[in-house]
Amino acid sequence: MTTSVPRQSSPPEEDVMQSPEDRRHMIRRRWLTAVIIVLLIGIPAGYLVIAAEQSRDSGRHNEKKAMATGLTHGWPTKVQRRTFDVPVPKQAIGVWYYQTSNWKVSRLYVQFTTDQAGVNGFLDAVGAKPGALKDGKVTVGARDARIAGWKFNRSRDWSGTTLPQKDPLPTLNITVDSTLPHARRVYVVSTDTP
Repeated sequence: MTTSVPRQSSPPEEDVMQSPEDRRHMIRRRWLTAVIIVLLIGIPAGYLVIAAEQSRDSGRHNEKKAMATGLTHGWPTKVQRRTFDVPVPKQAIGVWYYQTSNWKVSRLYVQFTTDQAGVNGFLDAVGAKPGALKDGKVTVGARDARIAGWKFNRSRDWSGTTLPQKDPLPTLNITVDSTLPHARRVYVVSTDTP
């Protein structure tokens, strides 16, 4: 009996002909791998760092606003102006505001300086009649004046009005300092009771 050994196939010619990777090709492949890793890991990590920093800055800004006690120089946000029905005239200067809120009532204190046309436009925008301001009348209460840091000296020319509005609109107490003819200082307390 003769035993035959199965014949093994010869390796494909490609494997026999393949030469080892040369050094230049290996360096290029490793460099390309490193670039891909940086792109896949580095860019998302960079976005995370930027987003975290923006979030931290936003938190600091909100914290600073929340800690403010008293008037802040600048314009109330559009949402505040719309919610509290205080349409500050575009030409107003020296704009200051402060908002207080609790579970019973929210108030927005706003002061700005404008000319007589700005005062008339403001009164028209809030729905007040032309003769709504009464001479010698200060409509901002002592408590609200103390919170905002306002002083209503008797030596000034004051006029004021109160606009009670139907819910859900807030009540507006408006007082105007008319001492200087071209620079009317307007004080508004808008009270919203949810």
